[in-house]
Amino acid sequence: MGGEQQPEPESAQSGLVSRSIDEFVHQLRGFSDRARSLAGAVPARLSLPSLPSPPGAMSAAQLRAVAQTVTAQRQSIAAMRAQLDAFDQQLAVFERLLDPMVEWSATWARLEEAVGDFVRPNGPDVRNGG
Repeated sequence: MGGEQQPEPESAQSGLVSRSIDEFVHQLRGFSDRARSLAGAVPARLSLPSLPSPPGAMSAAQLRAVAQTVTAQRQSIAAMRAQLDAFDQQLAVFERLLDPMVEWSATWARLEEAVGDFVRPNGPDVRNGG
């Protein structure tokens, strides 16, 4: 209950995000500085290839392509889910149709077994000699 206030979760999270972004920018600057220093150390007779567009634009295009790929993959998964749901419904109907057929088949097998002794020419009485 002192003068200190707990930071709100949103402000703590935004602080973490801004720190992460700052670290990323710092690492990116360090990388580009190292790349520039290496490029300056390259002998003049070795020419570096020119970039087709500014690196920022290329990065944005690559990110847009990744975002489109992710969206397409999620749509594909949604379509597969719909197909699986439809297939599951078909299997449920098939299962409901099979249940009575299994019962009928078991009943028929019991009936054949019970009546089989009377129909066979070698019934139980003939075997016992009687």
